[in-house]
Amino acid sequence: MASIMIIDDDTHINDMLFEALSGEGYTVSRAYSGTEALMLLSSSKPDLILMDLMLPGLSGEQLLPKINGIPVIVVSAKADISGKVDLLLGGAADYITKPFDINELLARITVALRRSGGSSGNVMKFKDITLDLNTHTVNVSGSDVKLTRTEYAILKLLMQKAGQVVSKTAVLDDISLDTPDCTEDSLKIHIHNLRKKLKTVSGKDYISAVWGIGFMLTDKDNND
Repeated sequence: MASIMIIDDDTHINDMLFEALSGEGYTVSRAYSGTEALMLLSSSKPDLILMDLMLPGLSGEQLLPKINGIPVIVVSAKADISGKVDLLLGGAADYITKPFDINELLARITVALRRSGGSSGNVMKFKDITLDLNTHTVNVSGSDVKLTRTEYAILKLLMQKAGQVVSKTAVLDDISLDTPDCTEDSLKIHIHNLRKKLKTVSGKDYISAVWGIGFMLTDKDNND
């Protein structure tokens, strides 16, 4: 089952979310400030984050840009449309206003995890691609594909952000702990090799380069 981090300084809401999510079988971690959340995220990476905006330490608006490769659902009492739009354009996967219906929130969590290739057990899936987080193996269209450590880390990140453009800087920041040898100059080579390996097996070019910005995982067949 997927892991979810709750970031909310309201102990009543934090406890309520913890009980509801645990009851659904999710693995749940908790933080009560933006600063505490950032510290926890330096050593662990949940599949999804539920985050309030009005937090002590770092606010939700300050914390969001520091989170890479993890879908974030903002859960806040702030209801102004312009603020919602800015956060969604700034990287949030969804926004739900307090007070909320727990069943609606659970449904939004399911959708966000599905979009991001979120865990089913310890397996991530996107179209014909299956990535096993336990064995660090990748299977495409029924065939195992051997990836380097760096290629695996890149694919994992792109599957978590499927359908979204991931900047070169975000890729390098996200995979830096696993692959400190990857640089901006070598990233293009790693992406090229990964695209080639996936296309050789599937016949599809799953990775699109967005010129001047970064990369995204899609199911469109292209030959760029």
